Amino acid sequence: MKRFFKPIEKEGSSKKVALSPSLKDGDDGDSEASVPDKKEPLKFVTWNANSLLLRVKNDWSEFTKFVTNLDPDAIAIQEVRIPAAGSKGASKNQGELKDDTNTSREEKQMLMRALSSPPFANYRVWWSLSDSKYAGTALFIKKCFQPKKVFFNLDRIASKHEVDGRVILAEFETFRLLNTYSPNNGWKEEEKSFKRRRKWDKRMLEFVIQSSDKPLIWCGDLNVSHEEIDVSHPDFFSAAKLNGYIPPNKEDCGQPGFTLAERNRFNAILKEGKLIDAHRFLHKEKDMERGFSWSGHPIGKYRGKRMRIDYFLVSESLVGRIVSCEMHGQGIELKGFYGSDHCPVSLELSEASSCPESQKN
Repeated sequence: MKRFFKPIEKEGSSKKVALSPSLKDGDDGDSEASVPDKKEPLKFVTWNANSLLLRVKNDWSEFTKFVTNLDPDAIAIQEVRIPAAGSKGASKNQGELKDDTNTSREEKQMLMRALSSPPFANYRVWWSLSDSKYAGTALFIKKCFQPKKVFFNLDRIASKHEVDGRVILAEFETFRLLNTYSPNNGWKEEEKSFKRRRKWDKRMLEFVIQSSDKPLIWCGDLNVSHEEIDVSHPDFFSAAKLNGYIPPNKEDCGQPGFTLAERNRFNAILKEGKLIDAHRFLHKEKDMERGFSWSGHPIGKYRGKRMRIDYFLVSESLVGRIVSCEMHGQGIELKGFYGSDHCPVSLELSEASSCPESQKN
């Protein structure tokens, strides 16, 4: 998520470091030897890293301990901020890491070394990147749980990435896993602000309706706080302005991510997509210590101001399998945020029952 107080190899592997090759978008996942009869992923983590390279440089040992201890089957990363391959002025390959300059090669090698070490060596990684050090997503999935197909756009079209690398969609036998870095609403009625977010929400609504044939797990930085319980200081966020500007539409007023317009559209997506907010399903009460996934800068007017904008949304058919959904950061000093302004969020599901619904009591 943009800080509010401030106005790679084929589809995800590197030639220079021996990582497991990644599926091309739309390809089947059976080309690599797999372990027979492996069940599908049950434990997931989502995290806006606010620059994955910076986290590798400064906070990697602590995040590595977190991943080792939790042992997730899939890790969805947003805001990786790694540029896509391609020279200046040329078309970019959004599934490959840039390495055509001395600096980009060094950065790629540093990142690949980190990802080639345990526990990350146990995962295959897919990238969807922006043209510059902006936005971008990554998806890590344990090699024994490989998806049937992977796409990088909401239209499920092969060889197409969303602008800024905001989507990775993995299709498994019984569900889809969607990782998104939703665009920030911004503060004004402009193409890169309100209009961009409205278009995104419209597309997300269409996607969840059209994807009803299979259960969905949608995770990531969705850049919206659904209800007042999802922010630490509702009055502060409702009245927030940038340089005194007041949008012409009252529903667009307030903190990006907490305007009434965004919240209403998000509610419509949940309703029409028959999606359940896994964390709120389990945690009904407001938690001022561990109830938020984004925190403002510890210095300044945003100190202590926090929002829950990182989610796991699951189809209604999966609700009975939710074991836990937790935020792993706490407090205004950003403990458990690992250098980012977001903390990791985890979801665990129980195994699917082999007993048909019609036979259950």
